[in-house]
Amino acid sequence: MSRLKLGIPKGSLQDATLDLFSRAGWKITLGSRSYVPTIDDAEIECLLVRAQEMARYVESGALDAGITGHDWVVETGAKVDELSELVYAKQRLARVRWVLAVPEDSAIREPRDLEGKVIATEVVHITESYLAKHGVKARVEFSWGATEVKVPQLADAIVEVTETGSSLRANRLRIVDTVLESATVFIMNRTATADSWKHEKAENLILMLQGAIAAASKVGLLLNVHRDDLPAVLGVLPALKKPTISALSDPDWVAINTIVEEAVVRQILPKLKAAKAQGIVEYPLNKIVL
Repeated sequence: MSRLKLGIPKGSLQDATLDLFSRAGWKITLGSRSYVPTIDDAEIECLLVRAQEMARYVESGALDAGITGHDWVVETGAKVDELSELVYAKQRLARVRWVLAVPEDSAIREPRDLEGKVIATEVVHITESYLAKHGVKARVEFSWGATEVKVPQLADAIVEVTETGSSLRANRLRIVDTVLESATVFIMNRTATADSWKHEKAENLILMLQGAIAAASKVGLLLNVHRDDLPAVLGVLPALKKPTISALSDPDWVAINTIVEEAVVRQILPKLKAAKAQGIVEYPLNKIVL
């Protein structure tokens, strides 16, 4: 039997990735000390790998495919195929940014102010490329972690990844510039991409993962409405495309089925009730395949 050797990111993306696979239809189980997860798909073989190292192992062919950040593909310079973005991160469905940050009271206001300074970061090559682009010479030091606390005693500035900026603000740091925007990506070994079976398996997997991501922030709404009140109800409803309207056994009534952002439900439900909608049901979604 053919198998797709798939790297699952260990670390900050791990829990979010396992949850995403679960919503997409695959159950991945981790042993307490094992780096070889089990998955309920005989055609996939999983291995737990740090996101920072994923692209290297996919490039070498040790893995056929893997999930990592675009930033780590850039940082390692790995020659792999990025088949798709999977826009999710540790805390939310969003891209992340590597930012240049300094203490709030620092005199550094723009990239050229970094001339001759010391910068601490985990992404040394990305930072060096950024400095070269701005024609700035500075010393870039690799940081093993806790980068935020290294300024101003150990470094003049840092380049650090952020989703919301809350950790930087908590450490009284000010963002000077965005160095690189990144998203989680599905990468594949170039030889494996040329294998029709592996490529199709990967594309089908991506389709289901993207469907789970698309559904994560949305819910379905089902409601009944008298035909006379239909225009008023439709005026309240936002829709993915257009809501589905179905006839009921009573010819004067119809059922409406639609998909909306979960965040707006609390705002539109009272408006739907006021527009004379009845039997309103909110239900969760697993996947939306567009």
